[in-house]
Amino acid sequence: MEESISGFKQRGDWGDIVEHGERIALALREADADGDAFHDFDDWRPKSHERIDEDVSEKTAEQASVSEGDGEKAGRTPGDDLQTAGEKLTESYEKVEADDTQGAVERWGESIDHVARAADSAGRKALRKVEDTVYRKVMTQVAPYYFDNELISANVREMGRGEDGESFEFEVNVNDDELKTEVGEVLAEYESEIDRWHVETEKRTEDVAAAEGVEPPEEEGGVESTMT
Repeated sequence: MEESISGFKQRGDWGDIVEHGERIALALREADADGDAFHDFDDWRPKSHERIDEDVSEKTAEQASVSEGDGEKAGRTPGDDLQTAGEKLTESYEKVEADDTQGAVERWGESIDHVARAADSAGRKALRKVEDTVYRKVMTQVAPYYFDNELISANVREMGRGEDGESFEFEVNVNDDELKTEVGEVLAEYESEIDRWHVETEKRTEDVAAAEGVEPPEEEGGVESTMT
């Protein structure tokens, strides 16, 4: 793993970047990160059973989509808001005729709000249709598969295919500097524990071989941590 100003980066095969995502998620938990922002990243990060061009592509398109506006959250269609806007405008005219200036202004303002909300809902709906096509058919073909919210900015790149199979690069940045420092310290502890495990495993193998009066097996290139 490489740590830089831009984030925590891992290169390797699919298993390597899946493990990188798992360690980032665990480190965030140990640093007390929680809430929707954390769970959204935890859902998006690559999983061992997934494919980048199918599952990660779909999740990227979903998380990048324009969020719901106030009208949509309230379960109102653009037509509903326009109808309400007309009703409020009529009430405004009635208030004017009744010499209720303040009431007229209030109803007129409410009418404008509903018109704006109708336009917002219609615009968001249209944008989602465009985005879905763009992200699925275009962006994920020429740009990295990415995730972005207030907690995490991350991307996965396909680096190519070689003799050892397909390779990837997975970079994760924690947007809060203080939290990023905590996550970095936890990740360093993970890496140190893995290194100690390899050393202890090698020692135990040699001890058993000596006790049994046999030579320990020769290593073929040594054991390497998945963290680079």
